[in-house]
Amino acid sequence: MLDDLKEKVLDANLELVHRGLVLYTFGNASGIDRKRGLVAIKPSGVPYETMTAQDMVVTDLNGKIVGGTLKASSDLATHLELYRAFPGIGGVVHTHSEYATAWAQAGREIPPYGTTHADYFYGPVPVTEELSAEEIGGDYVLNTGKAIVRRFRELDPEAVPGVLVAGHAPFAWGKDPMQAAYHAVVLEAVARMAYYTATLNPECSGVSQALLDRHYFRKHGAKATYGQGG
Repeated sequence: MLDDLKEKVLDANLELVHRGLVLYTFGNASGIDRKRGLVAIKPSGVPYETMTAQDMVVTDLNGKIVGGTLKASSDLATHLELYRAFPGIGGVVHTHSEYATAWAQAGREIPPYGTTHADYFYGPVPVTEELSAEEIGGDYVLNTGKAIVRRFRELDPEAVPGVLVAGHAPFAWGKDPMQAAYHAVVLEAVARMAYYTATLNPECSGVSQALLDRHYFRKHGAKATYGQGG
């Protein structure tokens, strides 16, 4: 079932390891088949070194397992909430990468200090509100997803393909699992650069709107000029 999707999800998970974004069994990547309403996600606690495409767990959008023999990632409900709320995405990644997690633990959004950030995130990488005691004591994983969705009420998830969950860690997404992993890698890079920028110059106000627009829209939208085109 969904062999191609499972291969793509495996590749995205392994990309996180290759790029140094996960330790041991931390982190997870998933992908969705929108036509069938099915999601493939990393199994819980399985070492990356031994993981295969057939280990990926397939569920419907309600979390019912329809393929695979292993237990799904413990973050499944968050992934599913994002797929339900953001119909334009096809992959989700969660890591505890060092610098992005530090910003999340500090409860601080990542400002667009420079053009590297502006190439991929149209504005700050936002941070959610802290979950309440009731949300933590209830369906915590689902409520994490709901907190992300609330934060994006006035934001475009395709223009800002990542978020910091306060006190927790980052999530990123994209048109497919590998692009979600790509955005997670970029998010960690800009988080690291932002940390050094804020350390060197706490008064830095970041790029101007004109420079943000120039760099973001050269890579995104109908008038994008970056790359070789079609």
